[in-house]
Amino acid sequence: MVKNSIKKFSELFLEKIKDKKIHLISHFDTDGITSAAILSKALEKLEMQFSLKILKQLTVEEIEKFPKDKIILLSDLGSGSLESLSKIENTVFIIDHHEISGTPGKNIYLLNPHLTTESEELCSAEISYLFSKCLSEENKKLAHLAIVGMVGDTMEREISKLRNEIINDADVNIKKGLLLYPSTRPIDRTLEYSSRPFIPGVTGNSKGTFDLLREAGIEKTEKSYKALIDLDNDEMKRLATAVTLRLSAKESSELIGNLYLIKFFNKIEDARELSAIINACSRMDKPETALMLCLGNSSARKKAERIYFSYRQHIISGLKYIDQNNKIEGREYVIINAKDAIKDTIIGTLASILSFSKIYKEGTIIITMAYNNDKIKVSARMAGRNPKSPRNLKDLMDSVIGSLGGESGGHKEAAGCIIDKKDEEKFIDIVKKKLEYELVKV
Repeated sequence: MVKNSIKKFSELFLEKIKDKKIHLISHFDTDGITSAAILSKALEKLEMQFSLKILKQLTVEEIEKFPKDKIILLSDLGSGSLESLSKIENTVFIIDHHEISGTPGKNIYLLNPHLTTESEELCSAEISYLFSKCLSEENKKLAHLAIVGMVGDTMEREISKLRNEIINDADVNIKKGLLLYPSTRPIDRTLEYSSRPFIPGVTGNSKGTFDLLREAGIEKTEKSYKALIDLDNDEMKRLATAVTLRLSAKESSELIGNLYLIKFFNKIEDARELSAIINACSRMDKPETALMLCLGNSSARKKAERIYFSYRQHIISGLKYIDQNNKIEGREYVIINAKDAIKDTIIGTLASILSFSKIYKEGTIIITMAYNNDKIKVSARMAGRNPKSPRNLKDLMDSVIGSLGGESGGHKEAAGCIIDKKDEEKFIDIVKKKLEYELVKV
């Protein structure tokens, strides 16, 4: 995204918000929460009156509830709802990085990398930060939140010119190592609760963790093991070897990378762990705790850590449930219908974990389903996340919703939808037919 586009958007925003109140709405994942925190601080700096809401999904019903007398500021959502947003009377500003669906109406101002011809990929938190920096240079102190959002959206491998600028603003300490988190805690706990990557025989298994560390020749120092960032080069190499022997070739190739260490609450923190804690709060229906954490509330930090511990237990039990229960399996696809056995806010995370593991071969479409009152949350992922694959999960979800009704969104390799519970069997039948027909075409 060209800096000029961000500058023009910020100038237009300042012009339109004069003597107005703002309603800020953001997505409930790490990218959305960090975006909301950045924008909240920026609006406070401008001494603007604003309200704030965190959403799982921007539905037509939510849009209809927007306060009529306020300017709407959307972050990390909105690009897929342009048709509905164009029908309301509010002036709408959107800061987002998701694929654009439809044409924005005259009431909509959209800041999205997909509008440019350049290949600059930024998450919403990064765009929100650059926008906030245009509003005031003093907002440079919010750069660390953009880093957490970037890591949360797994965009940290490609260091573009703009991303490098954000990294420099945030005063990040980058260390090469195993991409396991938290890198600042004892390595045995990190391994046992590792969900990305999911390490067969180790994740959720204290004995398996002990066996791996013994195999790697890593022993306790006094009463506990070292943290990942404290391992010397030889220890790091031995640990990497022991872990990669349990992973797929693709997972192993992505296991080594940059650890982003930032200053948070006056101590060095692993951006990956902070990202995971924020995400856990939202998935456990506590996005307000995640937001307060990002805004620097110390009591929220303690509460968030308790939620994170509970969330990790949910993840481990969810993976065990999926492993031990029946699935609908076809050629190059699997449908996992958890019904009410797994929280709807966690089912997408489990789909992502499975897509990064070696359980299913690359290219396999993983569809997960979980109840949410009278609705069903559906998450679709592609095993191996191959960008060159001709299969497009967003198109698949859109086409199913087109014939069944509901809400859909996402990307080519990760998408989802919300359907009525009464359409459960219809959905499964339609997906099976579409995937089997698509496979024949491919």
